Amino acid sequence: MKNVPIVKLGIVAVSRDCFPIGLSEKRRDAVADAVAKQNINFAKIKTVVENEKDVLKALDELKQADCNALVVYLGNFGPEGPETMLAQKFCGPAMFVGAGEETGADLYGDRGDAFCGMLNASYNLGLRGINAYIPEYPVGTSDEVANLIAEFVPVAKAVIGLSKLKIFTFGPRPFDFLACNAPIKPLFDLGVEIQENSELDLFASFNDHAGDPRIDALVLEMSKELGGGNKHPGILPKLAQLEITLFDWAEKNIGASEYFAFANKCWPAFQTQFGMVPCYVNSRLTGQGIPVSCETDIFGALTEYILTCTTGLPPTLLDINNTVPQDMYLANNENLGPYTTTDLFMGFHCGNTPICHLKNPEMKYQLIMKRLLEPDSDPDITRGTLEGILKSGDITLFRLQSTADGVLRAYIAQGETIDMDPKTFGGVGVIAIPEMARFYRHVMIAKRYPHHAGLGYGHVGKSLFSVLKMLGVEDVEYNRPSGRLYPTENPFA
Repeated sequence: MKNVPIVKLGIVAVSRDCFPIGLSEKRRDAVADAVAKQNINFAKIKTVVENEKDVLKALDELKQADCNALVVYLGNFGPEGPETMLAQKFCGPAMFVGAGEETGADLYGDRGDAFCGMLNASYNLGLRGINAYIPEYPVGTSDEVANLIAEFVPVAKAVIGLSKLKIFTFGPRPFDFLACNAPIKPLFDLGVEIQENSELDLFASFNDHAGDPRIDALVLEMSKELGGGNKHPGILPKLAQLEITLFDWAEKNIGASEYFAFANKCWPAFQTQFGMVPCYVNSRLTGQGIPVSCETDIFGALTEYILTCTTGLPPTLLDINNTVPQDMYLANNENLGPYTTTDLFMGFHCGNTPICHLKNPEMKYQLIMKRLLEPDSDPDITRGTLEGILKSGDITLFRLQSTADGVLRAYIAQGETIDMDPKTFGGVGVIAIPEMARFYRHVMIAKRYPHHAGLGYGHVGKSLFSVLKMLGVEDVEYNRPSGRLYPTENPFA
């Protein structure tokens, strides 16, 4: 994937001076050997931290090795002051993990007490205000610790990415979508830069790219990608011109950031002025790891970027759109297992889902916009959507959002897309979330989330929850199982 960090971990062993330093060294080496078997990009730092001067040595080694994420490994009890100072002075996300005792053969000479040391490490991390990553059970054998370190990689990738991310916007939120509000202070709190631009800025730049010599080659690339689904080839030159415009804008304006995403207004003036629907371009960029959210949904773009980092796959942004009719449910009942009708809904957008996630993708026109803008003619300015049925598989529904008064909150729900024909237009699919009805009412509605949800392929709730914890997001909801009530849920219902 483009546009996401490459994580290189630095594994630093620590040792309390009244414990044998050789115990930490031996255990660190065993962990490093186990991590190497998982093809994780890492460096084993030679310095074992016992005191503050060791912190400076380890930091220098980490810098020389180009490490951007840190694993502090308590091979024994560990020095709570220096080890947490190391995390504080390191410029990147840090993980704390400790050694379990391997054998009862020598619990006199080889007992490390990291189980105890993790408690003091946690206390000192709190004193220093550090949101370190600590696994659910943070001690273990070398193989177990290596598995925990592997789980840290996508979390670190997201945290690093956000710290170097810039979101470009074009146009204000449409009046009918004020729900996609985006107070920008929480973005700065996360380390995310934002550059808000006018639609006229994009329009002027788009016009400057008329006749760009790169357009013809990009049209050929698009045609090859679409294959037999290229139902409106005449619109491709304009779409290619827009794609080139967006890439050039990012290159010129990325500034001190390293990664970028877009949140762009896409209707209705876009069609009349640019002469197309930009959905296919949005899908193509998102497919390359560069999220482009619709309707200037800034936190939608942020949500998609986090999913890109944690899944390693392109995400999509969908409306929580419509219910599944009873007759369709009954006709497909044999494929639905334990799901009820209220566990199901259809996720939809005009055509922004990356082609890799669609069955039988086709270039089409946006039906709703055509009704509004060209009701009595063949589609012209409403061409440009990428339509198809969402491929079936495990998914995670996710949204990070700021409230109107600047408080960050999020939801995570794991489920699946169902192999069912939704019998409608757009990039669309039937999605199953256990206990969706209650989640919809007591999270999405009760906490006033907008209609857009990020959808990532794979079950990555564990990684997302850890990312949010490291970012300091305290209000994180999930789809609660039957019998466990939400605070707003009527117990007598």
